[in-house]
Amino acid sequence: MSDLLIIIPAYNEEANIAQVVERLEQNFPQYDYLVVNDGSKDGTGEILKQRRYHYLELSVNLGLAGGFQAGMKYAWAKGYSYAIQIDGDGQHRPEYIAKMKKKMDEGYDIVIGSRFLGRKKRGSLRMAGSSLIEAAIRLTTGAVIKDPTSGMRLFSRRMIERFSKELNYGPEPDTISYLLRGGAKVAEVAVVMDERTGGESYLTPIRAARYMLHMLMSILFIQNFRKREE
Repeated sequence: MSDLLIIIPAYNEEANIAQVVERLEQNFPQYDYLVVNDGSKDGTGEILKQRRYHYLELSVNLGLAGGFQAGMKYAWAKGYSYAIQIDGDGQHRPEYIAKMKKKMDEGYDIVIGSRFLGRKKRGSLRMAGSSLIEAAIRLTTGAVIKDPTSGMRLFSRRMIERFSKELNYGPEPDTISYLLRGGAKVAEVAVVMDERTGGESYLTPIRAARYMLHMLMSILFIQNFRKREE
């Protein structure tokens, strides 16, 4: 058994999930993985079953936060020291996991795989939203997180426990902001991410705009009312 679990939330990823898992099994056998099939309505579940991948089946769609938390509960129960979230669309490259783990061992609680560490963001509405979230986190915590919306995040054992037991802990920038305010140590490691090769992203332009606005409001205002860990 590895000391690190790769959690792969998957919703309607029949076009990508086999490629993602095969890459892990063939090239990164030193890591354990768990696909969390979040109530997919396409053939994702059948692929996982037929190919006998390691997976957790959710009977209903809980959304990213619920699916991710299910994976963290599994990681906590099984005693993993590290857990990393990667997407089921093949965007995140597992070759960066070792680099992120090495960084965490310097004393960090969360390590983010960053597309923009030392690089400029492209000129787009989505990147403008990312820059606004970055500014909001800096304003409220003093921390500089260049890629706050990155879905490739590594968590320590202490963070695994908190995410597995707290109902309102989603894998989103506002939770990272909340944890920073509570003293969590967060670092970034430069990574390169691939484009989705199949299927469609949930984040349409309208949904992406709503997401960015929700994150901004949560970071700037709602986090002030969340109970702090004693």
